[in-house]
Amino acid sequence: MEQTEAVSITQISADFDRWDDVLALIMRAFASMDGVIDPPSSARLLTADTLRDKARRETGFVALKDGGIVGCIFTLEKVAELYVGKLAVAPDCQGQGIGRRLMQAVEDLALSRGKAALELQTRVELTANHAAFARLGFHETERTAHEGYFKPTSITMRKVLV
Repeated sequence: MEQTEAVSITQISADFDRWDDVLALIMRAFASMDGVIDPPSSARLLTADTLRDKARRETGFVALKDGGIVGCIFTLEKVAELYVGKLAVAPDCQGQGIGRRLMQAVEDLALSRGKAALELQTRVELTANHAAFARLGFHETERTAHEGYFKPTSITMRKVLV
């Protein structure tokens, strides 16, 4: 059973005052990728200031539980879709439907802005993520390689909304 009753999803902007907490959450959530994905996650390059700058260009949401930040997601508006990035859920809160609720907030935003789809990228090695996104209605559209890599390192996935 999903235990999301005590979790609220809140849209944030650059003037949000808890960027250090968001950064700590992302670092905890992405730590399991260390030594698994190649190249390493760009999340390792984030700082509280770069997250604040990200919020100036993108729309962010946080999931709050008992006053703590237990999830986040960012989305960048493109012509026909919203690009979803930095979806993170605290490791001790995974499996409670928080990621699903964050994705629903982004989907609602996309529909309110007349966007036809959501798009995201996940790493080739993260097969559990591929399955989780497929359960949310996403399907693979292409595989790409990071600069300097000859084999695919990322999978682009898309969910058609309209």
